[in-house]
Amino acid sequence: MMAYRTVRAEKITKKIVHMGLHLVAICMGIIGINAAFKFHDQVNLEDMYSLHSWIGIVTFCLYGLQWLLGLFTFLFPGADAMTKTRLLPWHISGGRALLMMIICTALTGLSEKATSLRLTGSHESRLFNFTAFFVLLFGISIDISISFARFMHVDHTI
Repeated sequence: MMAYRTVRAEKITKKIVHMGLHLVAICMGIIGINAAFKFHDQVNLEDMYSLHSWIGIVTFCLYGLQWLLGLFTFLFPGADAMTKTRLLPWHISGGRALLMMIICTALTGLSEKATSLRLTGSHESRLFNFTAFFVLLFGISIDISISFARFMHVDHTI
């Protein structure tokens, strides 16, 4: 979201950068989910047992769907201008909702890990809390930043 609004380049370049960064995020998500399942197998822990895992897998699937719809609607081969105009607000709103879901996934994951390690009143628990707090502030600041009109690209054609 931020890259699309801050990259100073032609529209097609912005779209490619936006799509490419999200593709990198998808690849990293695949690696992370794979690592979680492998870890669960190693320590004989059930998969998909927590709120964190449920929110995470739903978020990842919706993220992939958002990426595919954006790719084929706005980039390759692209829909007609009227369809793009109608879908753009939904694409933007979906991206913002996914940002909030990603923040929720991170916060529930940190909370789950702190609980499983029984970190209460220790220096580590404070580190977990500060990390979670700054993840939340980061998400809020990104959402506020992209909602300001001054960050929107000048060319409103699709």
